[in-house]
Amino acid sequence: MLRTPHLIRRADPALFHLALPLHGRPLLTRAGRETVLGAGEMVFYEGSQPFRSVVTGCRDPAELVQIHFPGALLPLPPAGMDRLAGERLSGREGIGPLLTDFLVRLVRDARHYRPADTARLGGILLDLLTALLAHELDTAACVPADSYRRSLMLRVQGFVERHLGDARLSPQAVAAAHQISVSYLYKLFQEEGLTVAAWIRERRLESCRRDLSDPRLDSHPVHVIAARWGFLSNAHFSRAFRAAYGMSPKQYRHTAAPPRGVQEPSTSVLGQSTTC
Repeated sequence: MLRTPHLIRRADPALFHLALPLHGRPLLTRAGRETVLGAGEMVFYEGSQPFRSVVTGCRDPAELVQIHFPGALLPLPPAGMDRLAGERLSGREGIGPLLTDFLVRLVRDARHYRPADTARLGGILLDLLTALLAHELDTAACVPADSYRRSLMLRVQGFVERHLGDARLSPQAVAAAHQISVSYLYKLFQEEGLTVAAWIRERRLESCRRDLSDPRLDSHPVHVIAARWGFLSNAHFSRAFRAAYGMSPKQYRHTAAPPRGVQEPSTSVLGQSTTC
């Protein structure tokens, strides 16, 4: 991919870009500086500077997710954004995985979204990107309060999803992991019309429901699946599951099982491709 001064003059010079490779190792050349992206890394760059991008290290077509947006949409100091241009950003730790997971899901499930979803999804994307860049710049104070709360809520929810199997997961543990008070955590969830404990229980039940409908897990007893997702009491799990889905876990497993020989369709990640 090549972006020349001629192309820049024809386009919006205030445009910024974020690139996330799914396969291959992109090499970005900008202002005489080369940046090679590894697995799980992103690069943020400004469109007003000429750049060249090639993909190395793969035989199959490369896949690259890119987003383009006006720099004015990011409430960050221009000097700081310039400093981050061309820098590798980790998608493996901190806020990075939230952004990369969201981008991959956004591309993978694009056919399921309606036009009315565009503004909402775009807002979430910009909030996550703002939070990541502000973290890299250590300038969280310049992030608007609404963006900070939304990005914090997404971080909290991501943390909960990753620790559903830990029976010790509690509002106190979640608050401590994010260095906020339990009362502020409750307030975050109240603004979404939720409670912390109820949301944790809902996500655990949904994970159990998904496993119970998976024919590959037919040999796993119900109590093993329940324990895997943080339910230590089988009786408590059965009551909670029946209250949520109107039947016992065993009944659900029986009714949800597909006919033998029938496999559910798989999904693949789509992206912008270029040949190595």
